[in-house]
Amino acid sequence: MRLFDERSAVVEFGKKLITNHLTTGTGGNLSFYNRSEGLIAIKPSAVDYFKMRPEDVPLVTSEGEVVEGDMVPSIEIRFHLDLLNFREDVNAVVHTHQVNATTIACMNWELPAVHYLVGFSGDKVPLAAYAPIGTQALSDNILSAIGNYNACLMANHGLVTLGKDLKSAFSVAEELELVSKIYIQCKSMGDPVLLSDEDMAVIAEKFKTYGQPQKK
Repeated sequence: MRLFDERSAVVEFGKKLITNHLTTGTGGNLSFYNRSEGLIAIKPSAVDYFKMRPEDVPLVTSEGEVVEGDMVPSIEIRFHLDLLNFREDVNAVVHTHQVNATTIACMNWELPAVHYLVGFSGDKVPLAAYAPIGTQALSDNILSAIGNYNACLMANHGLVTLGKDLKSAFSVAEELELVSKIYIQCKSMGDPVLLSDEDMAVIAEKFKTYGQPQKK
């Protein structure tokens, strides 16, 4: 089986989307790009995360041609492909319907720097304008909004996050759910005090060395 590790990661983190309350049912989707092989493992459409097996995860080219697997890829394959082609620093895309971030998206708000953990995205989480699911228009809106950020809210829809692998893209979604909850609670009390661009520039530098050093 080609790309067993990547397909297994789609299965593993798909289950975590449910257990960590980042989506419900078969909602949301994930993809993992092996650039050396030129192939992307992407969640199959409308398949139960807890019944999904590595062999069920389709492999597609960067143009979307299915080269292995019997199941139809996610309905959102368009923005997965476009993001992975647009950002060479990104190998994984996670899309969720997590409640707090999606609530902000349904208000058609960006998520500002209310807490330093927004730095997992950048100095904010931008908002992509609404377009129907699975359309080129939705993908175009996401690419227009996301730029060099690692996350983007999708108006009246959800959240998409990026990373060098599925673990990092998933972590961005988790951290931003906490920040989204904090922001909603702050807005219920008044206007929160936001961190400045200078504050967030310091955080960006800190995050460059966050975590354990990579073994050589």
